[in-house]
Amino acid sequence: MATDYKFEGWMGESAESADGKMVWKEFEPKKWEENDIDIKVTHSGICGSDLHTLRSGWGATRYPCVVGHEIVGVAVRVGSKAEGNIKVGDIVGVGAQSDSCLGRGPKPCKPCQVDEEPYCINGNINTYGSLHRNGDKAYGGYALYHRAPSHFVVRIPEGLAPEYAAPMLCGGVTVYSPLRHWGVGPGKKVAVAGVGGLGHFAVLFAKALGADEVVGISRRASKRDEALALGCDDYIATEDDADWAAHNAHRFDVIISTVSSAKMPLAEYLTTLALDGSMVQVGAPEEPVPLPVFPLILGRRSLAGSAIGSPKEIREMLQFAADKKVKPLVELRPMADANQAIVDMDAGKARFRYVLVNDN
Repeated sequence: MATDYKFEGWMGESAESADGKMVWKEFEPKKWEENDIDIKVTHSGICGSDLHTLRSGWGATRYPCVVGHEIVGVAVRVGSKAEGNIKVGDIVGVGAQSDSCLGRGPKPCKPCQVDEEPYCINGNINTYGSLHRNGDKAYGGYALYHRAPSHFVVRIPEGLAPEYAAPMLCGGVTVYSPLRHWGVGPGKKVAVAGVGGLGHFAVLFAKALGADEVVGISRRASKRDEALALGCDDYIATEDDADWAAHNAHRFDVIISTVSSAKMPLAEYLTTLALDGSMVQVGAPEEPVPLPVFPLILGRRSLAGSAIGSPKEIREMLQFAADKKVKPLVELRPMADANQAIVDMDAGKARFRYVLVNDN
């Protein structure tokens, strides 16, 4: 069945595309299957992963590549075998994962069978830069239309604006998932290392979950007012106090680290954890990070990692955000200005997330 719309988007053709040199082109989406859904993209969040991928920071990218995995839009075509009871006209979204083994095939995958698809042992397929199970290339949401397997398409609940929902589909759930998994709520003291695009979501969700204390940690004092305005109860500027770690020793039950620099003061972060505290790393540096062993041993502390969230977690998070009226700080940018927007994002100008909008 031919469609009356074209798949066009911002194409990264080399590592230079991260410098604002993406090119608008038509592309061929994955071949239509009856479990697919076509989405007319209205909003597409800009995520740090987009920049890492465009410049091949995490390894060689399959160029050409259309990035964008915080996609919200209108379902315009729904396959006869689509999941989720989604209808044409529904407002839907797709996050950073587009496919997995779904617990099927010759090697049963336990994570997929228990709604933990991001940890699929047979291969997590990203929304862009990957190959679908049928071998076709996956293209993202800096585009007019997006095609995705329906298992990973979620309905946006009423009461949650699309410009808020879009950056939650990756940035939001990347911190919501570990906050929930590590039991953040009343009785917990939480620190957020790196109060930026991801970190500001961690602050908002930790407060909404009822944590006793939420503290922002960053290098510069210049972010203090922003952090407190977001809802932080306190703020630590590490460049202003040489003994900041000692002054906050054993203070936190959980640290969510969004820092993506290999130069992060990991040993100092760990010493601020209480007995049996956990530091959860969600930022993904492009270089290896040395592991300080003694701060882990001496406090019976844990250093963990967490990926994105499953479709089940995304649905839960979106409804939670709608119910609690969680409103991230976003700036809308025209899709036509995507090149300038990623340059501004890389320069740290976003406060706190950019969302591309298709005017048509």
